Amino acid sequence: MPPLSDATLAYGEDMVKALLGADALYRSLTPSAGDDDRLVVVNMAPSYAPASFATVDAFEARFDELHRRAAALPEPDRRTYYDQLCVSTLALLRWRTAGLSFSDQLHSFLHVPAAPPADDELDRLRVDIRALLTGMGYDGDLAAQCAAWQERMRVPADDVAAVLTDLMSEAWTRTEEILALPAPRADGMRVATVRDVAFNARCDYLHRTVELNIDPVLTRPALKHLAVHEGYPGHYVQFKLRETWHHEGTAAADGLLSIVNSASSCTFEGIADNGMRVIDWLDTDDDRAQALLTRYNAGIGAAAAWRLHALGWNEGQARDWLHAQGLTGGEGWVDNRLRFIMAPQRSVLIWSYWWGDAAVGPAWERAAPAHRDDFLRFLYGRMHSVNSVAMFAV
Repeated sequence: MPPLSDATLAYGEDMVKALLGADALYRSLTPSAGDDDRLVVVNMAPSYAPASFATVDAFEARFDELHRRAAALPEPDRRTYYDQLCVSTLALLRWRTAGLSFSDQLHSFLHVPAAPPADDELDRLRVDIRALLTGMGYDGDLAAQCAAWQERMRVPADDVAAVLTDLMSEAWTRTEEILALPAPRADGMRVATVRDVAFNARCDYLHRTVELNIDPVLTRPALKHLAVHEGYPGHYVQFKLRETWHHEGTAAADGLLSIVNSASSCTFEGIADNGMRVIDWLDTDDDRAQALLTRYNAGIGAAAAWRLHALGWNEGQARDWLHAQGLTGGEGWVDNRLRFIMAPQRSVLIWSYWWGDAAVGPAWERAAPAHRDDFLRFLYGRMHSVNSVAMFAV
């Protein structure tokens, strides 16, 4: 795969400064907001000074210019991605200053259809989960099967940190077999347990910490998924390779930022969810059950957000619906999903889990085995939208 052009590398330097300036402007418009309400959530670019936007008009003029310049970049996937990134960033500030419908947020921030996950797709997932658990010997209806499976796989809250740490160690070893990790194992992530938060787990790369929510019921297969998603070859590897390859001069500077509600949001989560396939770790029926449940939970989380923000349901209705649809995780899972989708600045982001795996997984499968190394360089070395990730060409 050809390296990025000088024009694209120069464009990335202009983009990182513009995004940092956009983040500063966004936060100035919401001075009481916390760290969960911002555009840039990880900044590995301390040497780049943010662009200064005294007004929203100045910001819009700058991103309109970047939008026009994106069309002239030589790489087709870069033209697509940067076009959508500019649209996302302009739309996010427009939402903050003038408001934007929930449908328009989905379309303009993430560039995905403004619709909930289809009922028939959620039904197929339930059928597949039931068939797999039945084949594993679990009796009763689907809810009873999932309850019995969860109880057999459950890891006590006091043990989850140690179990996740061990699983992350194995995930590192498996990742090293397919990707050269440019760091010693000691640079990797440590586990810290938390409660009363709006997420299942979170990768705090700058502090090398995986924050693990122990309010939901956690199973060993779920922890295995999180070891991959938050660690290796998921978010830690994404950040580490972006950082390393930029310093080597082969990756664009805007990859030093992690931004939310943007064109890259879906693939950021999709790369992490695809990690189990990349390191070939779906090796038991319990792992395969967890993969289906992870996909299903992403679907009902997005569907609940749609009911809240597009259909006008209240919090109680959404909570009751999640209770009725949920199969694993218990009350703690319902609580953290509801907190996530109730936050206006995060309600759209829940779609990134649903669309991310749907975009990255098929792209991985389409890449011929002989070209998988090139595809991984394409995947990790460039920021992507759901459209650009499908444009891999040797």
